[in-house]
Amino acid sequence: MSNDRSSKPPAGGLSRRDFLTRGAAVAGGLAAAPYLLGGSPAWAAVEEGAKVGGKLDVLNWIGYIDKKSKKDFPKQTGIKLKYSEALDDNNTFFAKYQEQFANDDHIGFDIVAPTTWMAARLIELEYVQPLPFDLMENRGSLRAELENPVWDPTGEFTLPWQTGYTGIAYNIEATGREITSVEDLFDPKFKGRVGWLLEMRDSLTLAMLSTGMTGEEIAAGVTFNDAKPAFDRLEKAAQGGQIRRFTGNSYVSDLLSGDFALNVSWSGDVAQLTTQEPNLRFVVPDEGGHGFWADVMCMVATSKRSKQVAAWLDYFYDPVNAARVADTTSYISPVADITDELATINPEAAENTILFPPQDVLDRLVQFPLLDPDDEERFDRRYAEITGG
Repeated sequence: MSNDRSSKPPAGGLSRRDFLTRGAAVAGGLAAAPYLLGGSPAWAAVEEGAKVGGKLDVLNWIGYIDKKSKKDFPKQTGIKLKYSEALDDNNTFFAKYQEQFANDDHIGFDIVAPTTWMAARLIELEYVQPLPFDLMENRGSLRAELENPVWDPTGEFTLPWQTGYTGIAYNIEATGREITSVEDLFDPKFKGRVGWLLEMRDSLTLAMLSTGMTGEEIAAGVTFNDAKPAFDRLEKAAQGGQIRRFTGNSYVSDLLSGDFALNVSWSGDVAQLTTQEPNLRFVVPDEGGHGFWADVMCMVATSKRSKQVAAWLDYFYDPVNAARVADTTSYISPVADITDELATINPEAAENTILFPPQDVLDRLVQFPLLDPDDEERFDRRYAEITGG
């Protein structure tokens, strides 16, 4: 993004966010070294010419991996990979598999990649198990600010897949002007052509900003009463036809088809879509956006495939492979020091302002606070009333 706060994705930029893990303890403990528990790393065995073998089933979000990796990983490891892109929304995922999780029935996947707040729930409910760090060697590639995060304080259960932030995507041909404000989502000119996300934290952050709350007020903690004006405004917009619908990742189809002129969206998606529709833009509005968030890899409690899981984690924490994923997805890699590798693959990507947002964008990002279980249930129930979930 340029200084006018709106652009096509490729352009100049700089540093990444430094507050994703506010409150995280970064010293010592489990996350301090690549070999955490001893043992023989699966990736080291692969590099020596051995094959891990076996099977691995992975559930991830759509458009979140490069084509080469899906072919190269099985070839290098000898692992038969089933890779699904059916993770469309965190709450939908939880509702679909909760009964199986609770009954200790295998859900058909070894690795799942929910967003951090959902990962925290899975950890608390013991639906996931500690990751096999004893079989890894690239664990030390994790960016320092992501160590021991608030959603996984011991660092045992998760590794970030990608990180990103939330703003507004729009088609400049459909809107007829640049989009700069959250208020544009409520402009009657776009009635029936506006989309919002089913992810409550993403949408509610922008809605709260639209009611006059500041980013500092939101990050410090919100009560249900604090959020009530935002919920009410969203409900009015939905009932009045301003909002066409609430979606998960499927909003990409709505943008391409023209059903949406603008919508609340995730940072990396638009960069991928501009190859099909060059009129698409992405902006963090003047009032602010939601970020940073992370989607994280978890190993389900019923999985017995520790070596295969470790090989997967190691493969994608190799900087060369991590850079290739970042180039494809335009999301921010959790792997440290990929800039040189990224520049080798695609020099323009190393200057992409969505991957490396400028400081004025970083300054406008708002971290949605953690909610206690009672508040979370109340927030989710109210949002479901609005979205029809």
